[in-house]
Amino acid sequence: MANGIQLAQENVERFELWIASQTDSDFKQIVYRGRLNRAEVAKGAGFAKSVLRQNPRIKHLLEELELNLRKRAVLPESIETKNQSKAYDQTENKSIREKQRLTSLEQEMIALKAENTLLRRKLSRFEELSSVLADLGRLPS
Repeated sequence: MANGIQLAQENVERFELWIASQTDSDFKQIVYRGRLNRAEVAKGAGFAKSVLRQNPRIKHLLEELELNLRKRAVLPESIETKNQSKAYDQTENKSIREKQRLTSLEQEMIALKAENTLLRRKLSRFEELSSVLADLGRLPS
């Protein structure tokens, strides 16, 4: 049984043999999202798809192959993707929360002003009633 190093070397040889046996039209048939379909490459070379990621020599050979195919216009030009996620902007979230809080406080203030007006009206009625009772000489004890 072969050890890991021998198996890795056998996979490299299989991959190189597979590359040599393919034509540009063969490569065009297995393009997926602007690069070679990894599952099809692994199947054609006769090893598991994980070998493409785990064997550094094969990984390097695949990158070189794709670069060469891009130069020959078999593969489309690569589009740089952002590896950095967008930084979280706390000021935007804070601004939204402050606006919500402001709206809530304004509504509470309107309700309290209405209640205050109602209570002032009631107070003025009771003050009138109290002054009438005082004029009649009947003050509540």
